[in-house]
Amino acid sequence: MKSRFFGISLAAVLMVALSVQVTAQDGEYNPRKEALAEIKKMDVGPHDWPQWGGWSHKNNVPEATGIPTEFNVESGDGVLWKVPLGSQTYGNVVVANGNVYVGTNNHHGYVPRFPKSVDLGVLLCLDEKTGEFKWQHSSQKLSTGRVHDWPDQGICCSPMVDGNRLWYVTSRGEVVCLDTEGFLDGKNDGPYKSEPIESKVEADIIWRFDMMGELGVSQHNMCSCSITGHGDIIFVNTSNGVDESHVNIPAPSAPSFMAMDRNTGKVLWTDRSPGLNILHGQWSSPSYCEIDGQAQVLFGGGDGWLYSFDPAGDGKGNAKLLWKFDGNPKESLYSVSGRSERNHIIGTAVIYDGLVYIGVGEDPEHGEGNGHLYCIDPTKRGDVSPTIAVDKDGKEIEFKNDGTRRLQKIRPDDGETTKPNPNSAVVWHFTGEDTNGDGEVEFEEEMHRTCGTVAILDDILYVADFSGIFHCIDAKTGKPYWHYDMFSAAWGSPLLVDGKVYIGDEDGDIAVFKHGKEMELLAENLMDSSVYSTPVVANGVLYISTKDTLYAIGNKKND
Repeated sequence: MKSRFFGISLAAVLMVALSVQVTAQDGEYNPRKEALAEIKKMDVGPHDWPQWGGWSHKNNVPEATGIPTEFNVESGDGVLWKVPLGSQTYGNVVVANGNVYVGTNNHHGYVPRFPKSVDLGVLLCLDEKTGEFKWQHSSQKLSTGRVHDWPDQGICCSPMVDGNRLWYVTSRGEVVCLDTEGFLDGKNDGPYKSEPIESKVEADIIWRFDMMGELGVSQHNMCSCSITGHGDIIFVNTSNGVDESHVNIPAPSAPSFMAMDRNTGKVLWTDRSPGLNILHGQWSSPSYCEIDGQAQVLFGGGDGWLYSFDPAGDGKGNAKLLWKFDGNPKESLYSVSGRSERNHIIGTAVIYDGLVYIGVGEDPEHGEGNGHLYCIDPTKRGDVSPTIAVDKDGKEIEFKNDGTRRLQKIRPDDGETTKPNPNSAVVWHFTGEDTNGDGEVEFEEEMHRTCGTVAILDDILYVADFSGIFHCIDAKTGKPYWHYDMFSAAWGSPLLVDGKVYIGDEDGDIAVFKHGKEMELLAENLMDSSVYSTPVVANGVLYISTKDTLYAIGNKKND
């Protein structure tokens, strides 16, 4: 058995209607059809997967059939093609308009001017049918070193694609817009035309925005955000964080969240809400939805709060807050020792049937720890946290982003405590439950900190935590159905497709379960190395990137 760290479930029956729902024939909410409806509005193929999570609700539930349950990468059984990546790969695959995109480092050295001995952040563009290399965007390492740009980590996020344009955040803290055709079309599209070389294997930059130089952002270790957008607006988490001491926030006035014009790179509004309360880093990605006629963009903060803003901003360059939610108990204490009880948010908020789902987590470098998984009603406004803090006299404590209560929200030794928030948006809160009825909550029945994002279909939710436990939970009540111990850390998120659920782990296993309330393990497929990313499906093909190789898996067709 592996060594493990740490060990109330609250359920409520709150239902919130989505402003425009897509329903299946049986009247049940169908996120697959809603995803397809959104993707069809974009200039991509109807069964492409053009951004992290496929669409703005970030629910990884593509529509496909015939996806292999078992495959063997060693023998090649089920492998349509494979291509070498760098030595470390964390970015999730995106597929659009005949191309496959994946972030990695430069260990393979596809571009002649950057041999594999040169450390870079790399976004690769590959041919969807063959895996043939087309071009790459190269991000040279920042001179400040590991405090801002950790060695060998490469590109850890995913791009968003629409038509012949692609947007992503580089490891240098830049937001860039690229031409998906690169220089293969023989043109240098602008307005940016200062590429060092116009080779067919290099990226064609349309515009670039330096968040460090223009906004004073100071990312911690790595800048990573998988962009989403709506209309002509894209949304970005800047990754502003602590310095190498893990104590100081060098740029508290720099924005953490922002909206940009996707055509020009102009900043439309910014928000610095976490301020001096940032615990560590900020690597969560935004999601977007419209509920009860109100558009919302959701950002997970480095202070452990989930923020919802009006995507239009306040019209004066600032954000317009709709609601905010504290994902940690007020008495929990943060520590960089790895034994912290307070967490920030690494995963992405998922919107399903008018509700929001999010779990808290930590930098994997800090190991395992306790976690919390929430279902939230996004129609509330203001501070919608589960509790409010009060002093010894019962007076509510006002929280400011000035760092004075960064590590712990209340001070029990001073008589401070909490009481239920009458404005709470909690539908349910899962930390663990005695699922097997043996009278105790065992390690496998607990929710631990997570880097992952949930996937939901038929009101059944799946999420993997960093302690290697894969949970299946009722999405409307928070009651757990089953848990599975993978005995290896899970960095990524589940894929739910073709009546099956796929999840990878650090040991290099892809476990495949039957979708349902009863646990049925269908297969465990051993990959060639660790899986730090999330499996995706596009156009009937399963894509899995291991630490150093990308596999396209499917049923081979006879010519």
